[in-house]
Amino acid sequence: MVKDVYHEAVKAALMKDGWTITHDPFLIRFEEDRAYVDLGAERAIAAEKENIKIAVEVKSFIGLSRLDDLEKAIGQYLLYRSWLSRSEPDRQLYLAISEAVRKRVFERKSAAVLLEDYQIHLIVVDVDHEEILSWEN
Repeated sequence: MVKDVYHEAVKAALMKDGWTITHDPFLIRFEEDRAYVDLGAERAIAAEKENIKIAVEVKSFIGLSRLDDLEKAIGQYLLYRSWLSRSEPDRQLYLAISEAVRKRVFERKSAAVLLEDYQIHLIVVDVDHEEILSWEN
């Protein structure tokens, strides 16, 4: 399995933010099929005495075209979210992107409507400093 160019930066940013990486990659099984999300992570919430669980798909959008990358990323996200909702409903799926990708791709109305229509959760990462800039729901 080929890792995205920002995989390690996103992983480091999550750890800096207090997350424990539990899976690299995270396997989703649905009936006879399986897929791999880039990362699985957990963070303990002391007041609630339970863990928050996430799955993170990392995307750099450095393919042939912005639209091609967007189609693949959204399709992959929706497939993973559908399977996760049935196999591990307490785990929230996020799409991790760089600040540059957020500006170049997701600030365009054509992509912003997809985030809204499909309720896609983003983690925006400063890949140079390996820091999470924002969690966008």
